[in-house]
Amino acid sequence: MLVFAVATILLLWATILLSFFAPLAARWREPVLRHPVLVIESDDWGAGPLAQAEALPRLSAVLQGIRDRSGRSAVMTLGVILEVPDGPRIAASGCSEYHALPLTDARFDDVRAAMQSGIAAGVFVPQLHGQCHYWPPALMCAAQRDSAVRDWLTAPTPATTEGLPSPLQSRWVDASVLPSRTLPADAIRQAVAAEAQTYQTLFGSAPQVAVATTFVWNDAVEAAWAQVGIETVITPGRRATCRTAAGQPGCVDATLLAGERSLAGQTYLVRDVYFEPALGHVPQRLLNGLSTRTRQGRACLAETHRFNFLQAADASLATLETGLRDALASRPDLRFVTPLELAHAMRQGDPDWIETRLKLRLSAWRARLDEIPRFRRIAQLSGLALPLALLGARA
Repeated sequence: MLVFAVATILLLWATILLSFFAPLAARWREPVLRHPVLVIESDDWGAGPLAQAEALPRLSAVLQGIRDRSGRSAVMTLGVILEVPDGPRIAASGCSEYHALPLTDARFDDVRAAMQSGIAAGVFVPQLHGQCHYWPPALMCAAQRDSAVRDWLTAPTPATTEGLPSPLQSRWVDASVLPSRTLPADAIRQAVAAEAQTYQTLFGSAPQVAVATTFVWNDAVEAAWAQVGIETVITPGRRATCRTAAGQPGCVDATLLAGERSLAGQTYLVRDVYFEPALGHVPQRLLNGLSTRTRQGRACLAETHRFNFLQAADASLATLETGLRDALASRPDLRFVTPLELAHAMRQGDPDWIETRLKLRLSAWRARLDEIPRFRRIAQLSGLALPLALLGARA
């Protein structure tokens, strides 16, 4: 009877493991990092409020004052937006024609200088966020029905894209109606080519890392990015391809893990720790994210936005600095690195960054399993959680 009971349990466990084989195997293939890694990923910088020219140097100073044991400063990516509406010109047209105010305009001289200074200091890393934080034809269409959108479009000062309705902030769909409509692939290719050229004009090199506005994009966007040299795509761990009838990102067609490759050949990275001090997030939130990702053998890519350092600048800066210093205190072996460097290490299997020892890979793999939908509950009910826990502990 005992042999029969043991055999039954083992058969049950084998059935569960086979049923979840795909997500279990994917997390085994996902690279395991040798070091704790922290990157602050910040979006929406560039064309927009002129107050950025004051916020960016303050951020740069904080980042330069915090270094890992290798002497490298803390790194913040800047998801760059290359234009906002030219409100006075749009107003002069009776809101019938879209006109852009590009980041190359003299009004943004101080903003560009502040960005370049931080880049030269090694603490700012630009990434392509988009020519604009919307799809202009969709925005113009929405303005005909919505007076608030019309007022935003025709504002006399450089616009703050956070003031737009959330669906309209998605660049790669037409969200003038909901559910959103897919953009033609030709229109996407032309738009990506144009923004890549603008980016190169501004920064002296082609973009290599992209992050879609509101994390809504599709295969056509990735193919267009590949044509202009984008080799790394920042994701939240899934890909939404539309805005639903309720206006939310939806039509998820893929779940993504760090190190996986797109059909167009890009490496995906996952940014899934949210750190917005202006929304009440405290330094411990950053530490918790780092601790969890380190147990999982993953990098902690922490998402934050420009508005934190414009709306509540002093408090947000203090929270960021405390979070970074506490992270170093809790993990003295913490490393600061750029997303592109991280993606290259994953693609090359760089032994300085990628763990190969079986016990440590097993431990990281076990820590990743609880995130698989339904697996944790089924493992607990079946008793499979016990040998898995022992596996992680012994590793």
